Amino acid sequence: MSMSVSRRGVLAAGAGATAGLVLPSVAAHAGGHQATGVRFVLDARTLDGGEQVTAVTLRTAGLGRIDPRSLTPATFTVHAKATSPIPIAPGDQIFSEYDLDRVVTAARLDEHGDIVLELQHGEGRPGAATLGYIASRGRNVRLNLVYTITQTAPLAMRHGGTLTISRFRQGRLSNPEVDAFGYHVSGSGMKYRLYSPPRGGRRPLILWLHGGGEGASLPDGYYDNETTLRANRGALGFATREAQRIFNGAHVVAPQSTSYWLEDGDRFAPQIREIVGEVVRRRDVDTDRIYVAGCSNGGYMSLKMTTVYRSLFAASVPICGVVAPFRDNPAPLIPDAELARITTPTWLVASRDDDTVPPGPNTVHAHEVIPRSLMTLYDHVVWNGYQFPGHWSWIYVARNDPSINGTHIWQWMSRQRR
Repeated sequence: MSMSVSRRGVLAAGAGATAGLVLPSVAAHAGGHQATGVRFVLDARTLDGGEQVTAVTLRTAGLGRIDPRSLTPATFTVHAKATSPIPIAPGDQIFSEYDLDRVVTAARLDEHGDIVLELQHGEGRPGAATLGYIASRGRNVRLNLVYTITQTAPLAMRHGGTLTISRFRQGRLSNPEVDAFGYHVSGSGMKYRLYSPPRGGRRPLILWLHGGGEGASLPDGYYDNETTLRANRGALGFATREAQRIFNGAHVVAPQSTSYWLEDGDRFAPQIREIVGEVVRRRDVDTDRIYVAGCSNGGYMSLKMTTVYRSLFAASVPICGVVAPFRDNPAPLIPDAELARITTPTWLVASRDDDTVPPGPNTVHAHEVIPRSLMTLYDHVVWNGYQFPGHWSWIYVARNDPSINGTHIWQWMSRQRR
């Protein structure tokens, strides 16, 4: 027997949403053993191309000692259905809803006695993503995920009985890297996520500004404070063990635009500045070491912030940012006169095959105009043998790959002082 539960109601409030739920029963055969019901957790990781559900953990630790020799990838089946949280208009498209069976590649007991079902996943593999992209909105949204678990063979117990789980209940989505960032809302209403290092003392602050697909869609009432950390590793990279070692511990803040930064950089700049001020007041921040980095829309906004707040940042890393005329606006988004006045140390990154924001009139041009700026220009965006779209050069920064004369970009950032 199987049971499906949408994560929308349960997941929205995180782990606490399951409090007070009456769990279904589980039947154990050969010995009349009775146990409580089973909840399962969706285990996710944010890959370079976006977050995917990589495993399912069944909370079986309290059911007795399962014989691991009876547990195989064929013991359970996993079905996944993903649908948009926003109604899709006729003729519109969302990439990617799905309704399919997930391939279980391995099954094991973890150190707690819970069953972990590893699922097939990887860059470019359909049916694992937690986000969908709505074409007309130009937005990533969190998909409503419904997972159905079915047991196909009994499990042997070490005491000699067998166990067949008849019902399951879906719990939360667990992504430890994302979950390490707390939820916040600024005084003016802009949402943001914040990671703070476990050690005290004055630490630098890294401001990450997302791309256009990670903003809100307020006409649909959609403002989730989630996609900024789930669509790519831009902010997460700076919270990794390697980055934290290089920066000797750093706060990482990721605001979410109420639309997209390019819509009105002049309006968004003071709202972002307000968030920086809030973090400085509430955390022990080294104000001589505040850094800004961003991709695409956020690359533009990173440059914009250094034109408006010329003495705030110790370094800036605009990735595939826009400065040239955009869409129907014939004027440059950031005029040369403003670029030429930037005094913040700046390292620009892009890929030559970017056909979304061509590097010539944008990254390369900005590099030519910004005094003493540095630039890394890749031919393609390839990581771990997988080629991504040329626009996705933020992947390299999230992996600390750009280097000049042997100095990598995170090390360069960490050495800059205001």
